[in-house]
Amino acid sequence: MSDHIQANTTMQGLAPATGYMPGFGNDFETEALPGALPQGMNSPQKCNYGLYAEQLSGTAFTAPRGQNERTWCYRIRPSVKHVGRFSKIDLPYWKSAPCVDPDIISLGQYRWDPVPHSDEPLTWITGMRTMTTAGDVNTQVGMAAHIYLITQSMQDEYFFSADSELLVVPQEGRLRFSTELGVIDLEPKEIAVLPRGLVYRVEVLEGPARGFVCENYGQKFDLPGRGPIGANCLANPRDFKTPVAAYEDREARSRVVIKWCGQFHETFIDHSPLDVVAWHGNYAPVKYDLRAFSPVGAILFDHPDPSIFTVLTAPSGVEGTANIDFVLFRERWMVAENTFRPPWYHKNIMSELMGNIYGIYDAKPDGFIPGGTSLHNMMLPHGPDRDAFEGASNEPMEPHFLDNTMSFMFETRFPQHLTPFAAQEAPLQDDYVDCWSGLEKKFDGTPGTK
Repeated sequence: MSDHIQANTTMQGLAPATGYMPGFGNDFETEALPGALPQGMNSPQKCNYGLYAEQLSGTAFTAPRGQNERTWCYRIRPSVKHVGRFSKIDLPYWKSAPCVDPDIISLGQYRWDPVPHSDEPLTWITGMRTMTTAGDVNTQVGMAAHIYLITQSMQDEYFFSADSELLVVPQEGRLRFSTELGVIDLEPKEIAVLPRGLVYRVEVLEGPARGFVCENYGQKFDLPGRGPIGANCLANPRDFKTPVAAYEDREARSRVVIKWCGQFHETFIDHSPLDVVAWHGNYAPVKYDLRAFSPVGAILFDHPDPSIFTVLTAPSGVEGTANIDFVLFRERWMVAENTFRPPWYHKNIMSELMGNIYGIYDAKPDGFIPGGTSLHNMMLPHGPDRDAFEGASNEPMEPHFLDNTMSFMFETRFPQHLTPFAAQEAPLQDDYVDCWSGLEKKFDGTPGTK
């Protein structure tokens, strides 16, 4: 029996002991036993070590070459042995779109305190709490935004989503994602992307754990185009890390939970499904350290749209309008002259769900606390509260380092509908909309008045 045997890897320049291979969307190859990976072909008549060859496709076979994603796996058992007969189960707090309750008003500006930890034993599966949904999981457009609360590891239990890829944003605690294609350890200030169809187990390394999840029903996350920015800054491909091959050869009664078309099913098998000994391809999980994000901005006056802070984007059928953008607001210098530096007031065709990882967000210095969430739905005005406006309007125009701050945004072209949990159980700040009530009329009609 062997658990999590770390691989040798053929990625040039990478020491095997690191456990990760650098790059975004690369064509990787990695093996946990020497010679387990066939060379020069994908499906030999007989694989070494008695392994089975199997392809995991992340796109249609005929997707354009630059978008085609697939990984060849060489595993102890084929995946058909990792499922049996399915039984439906109920996970009442994990919702999928469309989830529209006619008695819940999603029209508005909302903000929540952190969802409190619980003494209840909660795993990755039972600890998921859906805040908003958008689009339609059945037609594979849109998203859902979740909060996870985890107090215990999954024991002989595994999960995969046939509906979506999951973008995981930890806020507290450390997790280990033991996946078919390798092991990812994740902590606050990092993110991970788990592809659709990937089987994994989630273990608590340091708990309790809390964080955010963006469930992407549509086209997978990609790096945004940089345009005139050029080849560098923002999220650089070399800072993304994909795990090397690791496998389990373990016989034990195991539960596999599958999310499919918004419903949950379980099946039982007599072994671990994490049995991929070697693999090659470009469809794999990845992690990224948010501290490596290099923001760009104005160095004279005004400031660009917040899209300049996009880390990952999932495209829609409308060019330039994302199914989802993942946007990061981290520490940075504020240097623009004669400029209102915080985010300005605006109405947006996109719907914006924000989360605070740590520190203070400059547009809302009070009330938006670490672990908290806010929602500004499409075409609803929002912007700085009174104190932020007055402070930014009168501050000295000197270079200022915005320190101790890391917030993010899940932005989508679709309206985000509140779930019953978000509307009725999550710690909603009922007075949030009043943060703009103190804004004063300053207009007096006198020429030249500021």
